[in-house]
Amino acid sequence: MMTRSQQGRTNRLTRPSIAIAAAVAVTAGVVAAAPDAKTAQPGPKLSLIAASASVTLDSWKEDPGVYLDLGTYLTSENGAFELKVTRKSYKDPVVAAQIIRDGKKTQTKALPAGLVKDFSGLPDFAQISVIDAAGKSVLEKTEAFCPNNASGRVRPDAPANSKYPQSCPVNPFTLGSVWGVESGWAANTYAGYYSQPVQLAAGTYTAKISVTKKYRDLFGIANKPQSIKVVVRERSWEEGEGVSASAAPPSAKGDASKSAAKSGHDAHAGHGAAAPASASEHAGHAAAAPAAAPGHAGHGAPARTDAPAAATTGAGSTFNVGHGPYPPAPPALPWALKKQATEKGALGRQGFSAAAVGDRTGQTDGSRQAPGVQPNAKRPAGKATVPDVPKPDLRSLPAYGITVSDGYEDVPGKDYLAFSANVWNAGPAKLVVDGFRSPGKELMDAYQYFYDADGKQVGYTPTGTMEWDPRPGHEHWHFTDFASYRLLKADQKETVRSGKEAFCLANTDAVDYTVKNANWHPDNTDLSTACGQENSISVREVLDVGSGDTYTQDLPGQSFDITDLPNGTYYIQVLANPENRLKETNHNNNSALRKVVLGGKKGARTVKVPAHHLIDAN
Repeated sequence: MMTRSQQGRTNRLTRPSIAIAAAVAVTAGVVAAAPDAKTAQPGPKLSLIAASASVTLDSWKEDPGVYLDLGTYLTSENGAFELKVTRKSYKDPVVAAQIIRDGKKTQTKALPAGLVKDFSGLPDFAQISVIDAAGKSVLEKTEAFCPNNASGRVRPDAPANSKYPQSCPVNPFTLGSVWGVESGWAANTYAGYYSQPVQLAAGTYTAKISVTKKYRDLFGIANKPQSIKVVVRERSWEEGEGVSASAAPPSAKGDASKSAAKSGHDAHAGHGAAAPASASEHAGHAAAAPAAAPGHAGHGAPARTDAPAAATTGAGSTFNVGHGPYPPAPPALPWALKKQATEKGALGRQGFSAAAVGDRTGQTDGSRQAPGVQPNAKRPAGKATVPDVPKPDLRSLPAYGITVSDGYEDVPGKDYLAFSANVWNAGPAKLVVDGFRSPGKELMDAYQYFYDADGKQVGYTPTGTMEWDPRPGHEHWHFTDFASYRLLKADQKETVRSGKEAFCLANTDAVDYTVKNANWHPDNTDLSTACGQENSISVREVLDVGSGDTYTQDLPGQSFDITDLPNGTYYIQVLANPENRLKETNHNNNSALRKVVLGGKKGARTVKVPAHHLIDAN
């Protein structure tokens, strides 16, 4: 059986090969569709291009529906296309501005109020029309566009690395994000995991894709629609071994993923997808989570499964690649690797090898390298000190993904209140905690590390312990006393406390990438990079600036036991650093409350979750 880290490496090595054909076509498409907006405007020149003149899409008998990954891209030339998206507080609406850089000059251009409503992308950006072979219109729809979507270089002299994050955040309590298409790069306009499938019978169609007028006018994009031949083929999982796991319909994928869930790899499954009930508590956040799904699959809440068609260059389900049972589709390959793949045969074994060149740990598209923060091999030497240098600022988000459930077979006759909770780091320094194990001891001694402005380690201090959690779906090292979850009565006095207080830290959610020193490419985004093995002698766990770590509380003993609580108003408290063992810049912003109203009868309890200011997400 592969280890978690081996599974992660396998995913990274295989996914790029899928994208080769589409990525190579992107380069050819740029020449034919250069931007030529009628009125020159300050800032980058944006163009809509098509990677290919035709695509083949699958509709599965077991779960009919077609995901319209048509291979269209938005290119940015003569500068990067950059947007800063923020909100002052949860009482304020989301606002967006374009950041235009011209040499040493920076210009900020506010986007119209109300244009952007959340952090998932530009709404109604692409207009899609589909006609059948007889010329009859069968579909009209618009899709949002995340500029951080799967991307690749379209010119050999373009920057080798994109500085922008790799997808748009979906946590309902996100505070700030940066979206961008690097100069000389192209981002896929397909909404990916955020898109809904459409019903198209098997056959041949023509799709017309264009940028909607409000965005053409706003960003000076030429009105040059792209036409794509679309072949829809009906398939069935019963076809047999010729269908890969990545191309399986969602129902089949659920069966195929069970062994992975048992190993614990999917238990810490990025923002995303619904973890099976047996999966662990560390199941990340996802958009549009159904009420009763479990898991710390991102550390969490469930989302719709990925498109049943083979993943190519669609959007990832979260900003953190590979953090979930339904991994995001890969970015397009950088130009140098595309060239190698083309020369050696894009679809052959040699082409696969070329595509995998350099796709190492911390690298997501064959060119970007984000070195991991490695644990120290030895215990700290010298006297423990807490120097006067920047420190992390841990903050709690209000609870979300709130639901009630019974105790399943484990604890029959009980009612539980489950929820997702996130603690994030507002910086300006990353939180770095190392665990060291004395031979023969079960616990590791934990230390917090401090760094100066140049990244040099200048101090450390003891900060508790780490413990090994042997339960299926966990099987990793937990740092104790990172957060505490409490259910408060209407007078905000504690009535129930969650049994969950030990955590493996990972950067599952991009909470605010506009804060000082935010890292747009955090390295440890899943358990395979963060939490060690049973025989580890040392472990390093990091919560980077701008990122948060989401856990769901779906398991009995972790969620709140509400069996004997009277109906009425309560508050879920998420409390970071409850014992103040970690050194922070501010200990006064560690608590967040979310109001809930319990109702119903024993065995059939209900919960109502009022909006939190402007955030109406339970």
